[in-house]
Amino acid sequence: MSEIFAWFLDDLAHSKIIALLIFFTTFMGIVFYVYGSKKRSARLETYRDIPFMDDDDDPRIPTSSTRKDGK
Repeated sequence: MSEIFAWFLDDLAHSKIIALLIFFTTFMGIVFYVYGSKKRSARLETYRDIPFMDDDDDPRIPTSSTRKDGK
């Protein structure tokens, strides 16, 4: 165990390789999660336009004419 720890701390050169492998694996996992299923991919693609949507265009947000309290 101490050999592995010593190898990992060897001038921090090996830790960069390990960090690269961890981040690359995480990135590939996210890409696979997003594009792995056509149904999930289509749902997530619809979310890309959310910042550009107007509040008046969203049917889930009640407007003044549809609110029950009259405000």
